[in-house]
Amino acid sequence: MPKLALLPERVRVRDPAPDAPIPQPRASGRHLYFAFLSYSHCDEASASWLHDQLEKFRVPSSIAGRLTDNGIVPKRLTPIFRDRRELAAGGELGDEIKDALAASRFLIVICSRTAARSRWTNAEIDLFKRSRPDGCVIAAIVDGEPFASGLPGREDEECLPPALRVRYDRRGRPTGKRAEPLAADLRDDRDGKRLGLLKIVAGILGVGLDDLVQRETLRRQRRLGLLAAASIAGMVVTTGLAVTAIEARDAARDQRREAEGLVGFMLGDLKERLEPIGRLDVLDSVAARALAYYEKQDEGRLSDDGLAQRSRALTLMGEIANMRGDLATALRFYRRAFVSTEEALSRAPDDPQRMFDHAQNVFWVGYIDRQRGEVRRAETAFREYDRLARAMVAADPSSTRWRLEQAYASNALGVLLLDTARYPDAGIAFGDALRVAEGLIALEPQDRSFQDRYVEALAWLADAREGAGALDQALELRQRQMAYLERLATTRAADATIKRQIMTSQRVLGRLLASRGDSAGGLAKLQIAAALVQEMLEADPQNTEWGQVGAHTLFDQGELQLAVGEAAAAPLSITEGCRVARALAAKDSSVVEWRSTLPARCLALRTRMALAEGRIAEAHALATELVKLRRGEITRHGQATNFALAEAELLRGDVISKMGDREAARSAWLAASAAWPRDVALNPRQMALQAGLFRRLGSTEESRRVSSRLAAIGYRHPAYISA
Repeated sequence: MPKLALLPERVRVRDPAPDAPIPQPRASGRHLYFAFLSYSHCDEASASWLHDQLEKFRVPSSIAGRLTDNGIVPKRLTPIFRDRRELAAGGELGDEIKDALAASRFLIVICSRTAARSRWTNAEIDLFKRSRPDGCVIAAIVDGEPFASGLPGREDEECLPPALRVRYDRRGRPTGKRAEPLAADLRDDRDGKRLGLLKIVAGILGVGLDDLVQRETLRRQRRLGLLAAASIAGMVVTTGLAVTAIEARDAARDQRREAEGLVGFMLGDLKERLEPIGRLDVLDSVAARALAYYEKQDEGRLSDDGLAQRSRALTLMGEIANMRGDLATALRFYRRAFVSTEEALSRAPDDPQRMFDHAQNVFWVGYIDRQRGEVRRAETAFREYDRLARAMVAADPSSTRWRLEQAYASNALGVLLLDTARYPDAGIAFGDALRVAEGLIALEPQDRSFQDRYVEALAWLADAREGAGALDQALELRQRQMAYLERLATTRAADATIKRQIMTSQRVLGRLLASRGDSAGGLAKLQIAAALVQEMLEADPQNTEWGQVGAHTLFDQGELQLAVGEAAAAPLSITEGCRVARALAAKDSSVVEWRSTLPARCLALRTRMALAEGRIAEAHALATELVKLRRGEITRHGQATNFALAEAELLRGDVISKMGDREAARSAWLAASAAWPRDVALNPRQMALQAGLFRRLGSTEESRRVSSRLAAIGYRHPAYISA
């Protein structure tokens, strides 16, 4: 669906032509109208609500009087003209309507399928645009879809009247070219009424949406505090007055609805605006305030929307605890939210919104299982998440929101399949995610969520191709991803998500280039990634996601530096990587990546570094500690074989061989062979280690066979190919 020019964070009316004066309100009798509200009388309820809200809206004092592209910001948006009479079936617009249109600075159109077919609504838009060809028209959508008339079979869904869809030239004549009106969608599953109202006001005033949102939030918090204090005082004074009690009850009900609307905004649009900043403390404050509100409420009296928002607050608190590395707290929040959303879904099993709410908690519980090494439970959760996402799409195929969730779900399942070396299956899942993301990007290229999913789908598909040995395909996908990220960075430079994705992409490009034999190119990419690591961790050292990716980046850099003989630089990278890894392990020892994987990489690289510098005794002590760590991990999970243990024993054998004890070295290498998993797909790095192990044990033919396969796929990473 073509995207409307949604009211943005900073709204600007197009500069008029040099010979066209800036539109100003003109007198109609003794009236001046700030805006004219045009609507089909079938939409009278929506028009009445919007008219009332606009006339009651008080512009924040910090904004009133400011000069914008739309003129001086007033204190109030009054009066707003709304015709309450039914127009006759025939004839023309009356003089009163024409005068009111001429005397109105802005035109606000309630857009619906009925409005799109309304002769009078279209006539009002046409008359207004003939005298204001430069704009000043805002669409408030309450039903239907914009520009659906251009889609075969969906013509009846059109919500924009014809004159609103057409651009007018300087002389006020329709051109036949498509216009993109400024728009706010007042439906609950889109902008919602509160945010939609703020977008309309921002468009009228010519100020940034954030200016209104921040001040509106603060104003409402103060108002709620004053209302609460006044309510307490009123209860003391008027306990015995039944009439006053009824009024207080009604006021409290209205206040609760208003508060829930604000909380909904905090958990929705405000959260989406805060996430790119990358500051967990700000997000934490938003979630804590929202949850604190609901914790004080009687759960039995909460509306369905209130219950849903309470669950979203719990989920957000879980996400923040998870990012901080507190998995136990995160899981408690997720499970509380899970119970609520499961119950809500059981009451309306065909409701895609309830499927969505529950799917979030299904995913996060599975995600923590994956972090803790509970692979089977994680896979069960991710397959259920994928089923729910596909059910959402089946329930409403036109919803881009549900299609976006399907991309998330395919990615999540693919990652788990990648973890368990099921590279072809992972490639299928990531391919599904990429196709969905490409379709969404084609519809709305500027949507940030769609952009992020497209970037991640490219990344994961590249990893699946790398694991399967298709190095050139992996490199091409990563280069394609990097080119797209560089374009995004020009408009999203301050977005922490983009920085993290660029950091990861540069890291993997470095690894892939080194794997293809381009060590210099690989080091250059890894140096860029390492610089971004330092920048991001300085900005938010509590962000464990950045810390985990950052530690691996520093280890990749140190590993390649060791392999090419950069003896001075390698220790710096390895030492810093170990420091970041230790900080993560101290946060939560239940996370396998932090408890085992990162500490093991640290020990392995320190062992190699000690070997390179001739500190053999130290290398032996480190290698022994590494084997102990890996053996403890497979004991914990009841595994019989393990790649990680095999690699540790292989390295320990190399150290012992350097000490001159060939028999003890062979024993270590045989232990590596015994630990080596059978009938499991190998990625190129594991194949290189296997070839080296065969060679050490004297299995020359087996070593040559694996080496030939590596040569065929072009794998030449200097840290492994000669091992």
